[in-house]
Amino acid sequence: MSEIQPIRVSQIMGRMAVGGVEATIMNHYRFIDHNRVNFDFIVDEDSPQVPDEEIRSLGGRVFRIPKIKHIHRYDKALYEVLTKTKPNIVHSNVNALSVFPLRIAKKAGIPIRIAHNHSMSDKKEFTRNTIKNMLRPLSRIYPTDLAACTAMAGEWLFGTDAVKRHDVHIIKNAIDVNRFTFSVNSRESLRSQYGLGGKFIIGQVGRLVPQKNYMFSMEVFAEVLKIEPNAAFVGLGEGRQRTEIERRAEELGIADSVYLLGNQSNVNEWNSAFDVLLFPSLYEGAGMTATEAQASLLPIVGSNNVPAETFIERDLITVLSLTESAAVWANRILEVGRQQVNRMEKRTELASHGYDIRESAQALQTWYESLVN
Repeated sequence: MSEIQPIRVSQIMGRMAVGGVEATIMNHYRFIDHNRVNFDFIVDEDSPQVPDEEIRSLGGRVFRIPKIKHIHRYDKALYEVLTKTKPNIVHSNVNALSVFPLRIAKKAGIPIRIAHNHSMSDKKEFTRNTIKNMLRPLSRIYPTDLAACTAMAGEWLFGTDAVKRHDVHIIKNAIDVNRFTFSVNSRESLRSQYGLGGKFIIGQVGRLVPQKNYMFSMEVFAEVLKIEPNAAFVGLGEGRQRTEIERRAEELGIADSVYLLGNQSNVNEWNSAFDVLLFPSLYEGAGMTATEAQASLLPIVGSNNVPAETFIERDLITVLSLTESAAVWANRILEVGRQQVNRMEKRTELASHGYDIRESAQALQTWYESLVN
């Protein structure tokens, strides 16, 4: 009697680095039953941070192909990978760009093709937004199934009617809640390591790109320092705007209190070290950073462009419009950061709302099996 082979899912990742999309897929992969479902990761050849060793240890494989902008080379390489590996499912995580890999997946005869939207857009990103809006009408041509991280993200790419008809499968950006619980040891250790012992620390986690709005964060932090000189700003993430952000910090005279620490693997520990999480994004598909912060019972001051369904622990959340002044944001940050929150408290809200990775991974596995069967 031959052994039953696991369902093989090719995850189209684009440029794999450190971010919410990558974390979501890897979180689910770690907790899925690899005897029943296994992943291949198809990534851009210039991907800076692919956990090859971990993927292989879980039974997965990594294939590097040219970027989508080199469309002819991309098409050829992706077709070769798919016809060689013959996955049961192709699951594309490149948002509006999913039209490109799913077109090739259909050509390669892959029967189940998932378009998964993790993002949205903002009018301030004119070029990027123009491309997205051109591709949105094409989003339903090649997939057999649709997915999104929130209903709002599903509506943005696939339309309100698709969400209302339940044509869009919601896969929440679930996390290992236990890993992100508050730790006194982590708080004291990191603060000591960086000389931030008694500081009021404002944290921001995310790529250094316009979407995450670090330039506004610098304006806000400058206002914070006028009221609380013993404050520090810690940014975790890397990206093309680093030089611009550093220059703005210098211009505002706040550079000595701004710590841009690049990509960090211990965000869970940093959430314990922070007093407030600043989350002023221009747009978010869901906002995994906020979910992780809530698991640590870290107060959050975020923009109203973050989907409301991201915010579960309501007593921790302050939502402001980006039309409000930097001074208004600064005052609210100091107000909520000085409130007494028992961060050692045990809560179950995130898990009960579907953000526990163990349950979410099981649900994803069940969905894949239902599609194949």
